[in-house]
Amino acid sequence: MQEENQRAQQADGRSTPPADKQAVISARFEQFEKRQRELWLMAILVIFLLGVAYAWTSWDSIRSLAHHYEALPIGFVVLIVLFGVYMWNKTQEISELRGLMRGMEHRDENPPSEKQLDQLFEIISRSQQGYRDLIDSFDDILLAVSLDGQIRAVNRSFSDLVDTPFQQIIGRPLADFVQESSGDGARLVERAMPRFMERRQWASVIQVRLKNRSSPFFFDCVAHAMMRGDKVGGITVLARDVSALRKNEARFTELFESLQEGIYITMPDGTIVDVNPALVRMLGYDSKEELLKRQVPEIFIDRAERKIVKEEVESQPKIQGREITLVRKDGTSIVCLNTAAAVRDNTGRVLRYQGALMDITERREMERRLHQQQEFARRLVDNFPDLILVLDTNAHYTFVSPRCTEVLGYEVDEAHQMEFGGRTHAEDLPSMISLYKDVIAGRQTFASVEVRVRHKLGDWRRIRFNFSPLSDENGNIEGVVLSGRDVTDLKRLEEQLIQAEKLAAMGQMLAGVAHELNNPLTAILGVTELLREREGTDDSTKRQLELTHRQARRAARIVQNLLEFSRPASPQKKPLDVNSLVERTLQLHEHSLRRNFVEVDFRPQPDLPAVVGDANQLIQVLLNLVTNAEQAIREVRDTGRIQIRLYRKENQLTVTVQDDGVGIRPEALPRIFDPFYTTKRPGGGTGLGLSICMSIVREHGGNIEAESLPAGGSAFTIYLPCVPGQGPEPLRAPFGAEGASPESVPPMADLLRGRAVLVLDDEESLRMLLQEGLSAHGLRVDSAATTEEALAHLERSSYDFLLCDLNLSSGGFAVDGREAASRILKAAGSQKPALIFMTGDLVEGSQETAGGDEPLCLQKPFRVSDVLAFLRDVLSDAPAETRNTR
Repeated sequence: MQEENQRAQQADGRSTPPADKQAVISARFEQFEKRQRELWLMAILVIFLLGVAYAWTSWDSIRSLAHHYEALPIGFVVLIVLFGVYMWNKTQEISELRGLMRGMEHRDENPPSEKQLDQLFEIISRSQQGYRDLIDSFDDILLAVSLDGQIRAVNRSFSDLVDTPFQQIIGRPLADFVQESSGDGARLVERAMPRFMERRQWASVIQVRLKNRSSPFFFDCVAHAMMRGDKVGGITVLARDVSALRKNEARFTELFESLQEGIYITMPDGTIVDVNPALVRMLGYDSKEELLKRQVPEIFIDRAERKIVKEEVESQPKIQGREITLVRKDGTSIVCLNTAAAVRDNTGRVLRYQGALMDITERREMERRLHQQQEFARRLVDNFPDLILVLDTNAHYTFVSPRCTEVLGYEVDEAHQMEFGGRTHAEDLPSMISLYKDVIAGRQTFASVEVRVRHKLGDWRRIRFNFSPLSDENGNIEGVVLSGRDVTDLKRLEEQLIQAEKLAAMGQMLAGVAHELNNPLTAILGVTELLREREGTDDSTKRQLELTHRQARRAARIVQNLLEFSRPASPQKKPLDVNSLVERTLQLHEHSLRRNFVEVDFRPQPDLPAVVGDANQLIQVLLNLVTNAEQAIREVRDTGRIQIRLYRKENQLTVTVQDDGVGIRPEALPRIFDPFYTTKRPGGGTGLGLSICMSIVREHGGNIEAESLPAGGSAFTIYLPCVPGQGPEPLRAPFGAEGASPESVPPMADLLRGRAVLVLDDEESLRMLLQEGLSAHGLRVDSAATTEEALAHLERSSYDFLLCDLNLSSGGFAVDGREAASRILKAAGSQKPALIFMTGDLVEGSQETAGGDEPLCLQKPFRVSDVLAFLRDVLSDAPAETRNTR
């Protein structure tokens, strides 16, 4: 169409006279000059509008960036230079066009050829197309409208937006394509037009709806008046689609308002510019405005902390996870994690701070409580007496408590590397593995097993393990928890208690046997004594009687030792002769030593001072040391030698028991006196003997030391404090080991002659012995087997002495001798006889010489001479008037 118009104009030019041609050329030249000015103005206006729109829409975004984008201005300058080059090329085309026009103007006599005219119109068309391409290359919408709203020009962006060809847009009202979203567009334009006509420019963000679209659009618009002389001929509008930006802003606002973390924007001077509702709630304020009235330092617990945080933000691009403490409106404190950054201008000056706060007060409180619980659990496990182990499903240790070092001797790191069951006894391992598999498979929820585990030092420890499953949060079994208690000492204690019960039972049996033996031994001792003193007995018979009497005394000694060992008397400390203690100990262990071919080398030291102690307890210590020495010898040889030596060292008396046995290992020496520690084979001992010995000796103010001899064997030395200047009391020998003979009895026959004695005993042999033996020395003796018989005798006569057995029997029933004696004394009235009990049981030393109302006690077995001496002692201690009654 345009080419046809040009050809028509060319045809008209050829048919026009020369004067008219010149006028036409001048008009065309003026038209081109005007078009050139319009193009320049439009180009400059476009550049200006682009710069203003860019600055208007992007300035805040650029300022909010944490980094400096210095390359943006350089890129913008390069863009302008390129645009200038483009414009220069177009100017050259116009200059060329102008030259042609001027040539045509000054050469009327030479009209331009048709070729020149074609060239001229080609340049004009190319120039117009170039400007059209330039405008269409804009991404923003560019349109020109008349004052009545008719569209005069648009670019391709507008055409694409309304989805309408260019030819169908020009000349139509703008309202055919676009309307204001509220529907009051015409009224708003009418109200705003006077102000626009006055200022001749307008800028704003508007929301419009397109006729072919349902969703609204937001455009950032800049409008300028097109002037024709002094009048406004139209309006040019540059519009940028900011719908996506507005949507992002709306999303950001929604996110800003709905975030659980507190968001803030503050100024360097401490002013709070903006906060979100979460921060208002976090700090306990009623409204956002109330919080904005505060200064940043006012909400810090420590203002020095705020200064540190400010310096960190200014020196770093961003701080993240910085823990700070803030104060709420009510004065309580909260702990927050602060993430912040500084916003700077092009010069690097801080414009504002922005960041986010996360309230971790509850988390810190939970962490504190969790730490307390973990610390409690850790302390509980560390102090728990049992060994705690945790195994995973592959039987690997995931936890080992520190108690492992105490129980098994292994460090925790060493135990972690061990295989499950690697130190368990081969006989106990299958049951332990089977139990672990049952718990992992869920077949058992709790079970226990007792196994033997080798200690790091090599000895076996008995551990009772309890198995229970370890489950995850879903209830799936992920491991097994084992709690192991060392029951080695408990087992030894149980064995020791069993042994003690056996010993107690044996003691009861021995006490009963000894009691029963004492009665016949008393008869044997008495009869042999009587026969030996009878006149007319030949020497051979006397020798035989003496041998019998000696063996009976030996049997009586053995019975008394057994009785003392099975029923030790209550501890009574008094000065003792250590030589006698050692001799008594060797007498108790004489048979075992002789049977095992162990020789004892003991040399008594008569000049040693006494020691204060309990005879039975010290004999127990010596007996334990001698027994240990004998067992140590039997481990290495069939015969051996025990050497016992007594020494005095300053204020101490030492007893050394030395053997040539197996000796003591160096590693066992420090623990040799520990309870339940033993170097003997299983079942060979309880490990309590030496511990008890040490306890007894320390109660006596002494000590025991052990050593291993270089030549073999061991030596135990007892240290006891001695008592200088005080003689020892002899050990009691109730059977009269070297009993006083009748010749050695003091001449007090007249004192006993004619005295009356009532004997109450269920043993006929004793009644006969006492009746014959005492009668032979001038005493009147009546005997009774029961209390009733004794009361019958008492009705007929009075008595000076009542010899009453403590353990009587009548009609197959046991009768307490104390009750029987009480009845007899009560029946005697004012003429009460002196009461003397007889017993085959062990008698306390104080009871033999009791004073006041305490009854005296005569220990069986005894001889007639012992009884006579006892009666004389009773009479000698009595008042003179009583002694001479008869």
